[in-house]
Amino acid sequence: MKSVALPLIALLAFASYTVSVMLQAEQSLIDFGISLMSRPDTAQVVIDLYLLATLAGIWMYQDARKRGWSALAVVPYLLLTAVFVSIGPLLYLVVRGLQERKRSVEATQRI
Repeated sequence: MKSVALPLIALLAFASYTVSVMLQAEQSLIDFGISLMSRPDTAQVVIDLYLLATLAGIWMYQDARKRGWSALAVVPYLLLTAVFVSIGPLLYLVVRGLQERKRSVEATQRI
């Protein structure tokens, strides 16, 4: 459970905060993104964030393929990453950790 606890806590906290902010927002997510990209200082942060999101997406894809998952299995995580950045990789880590735990329990039961 150790490998799931930290990403699960971060996922629940950040997703809850994101929902809260979106419910209170006075503008759409797209309008907010456009306003961020209108100034060089905030655009630099957004570009940096999406570069990191791209690296996370590449890692998720490669990790999933190493684990025998189909490429399509990663698509939901990539879509979440494209929109909410951190939520996609955090959810991927939680699901991956739960699957590892399940495999470990099944392997122990076979012995």
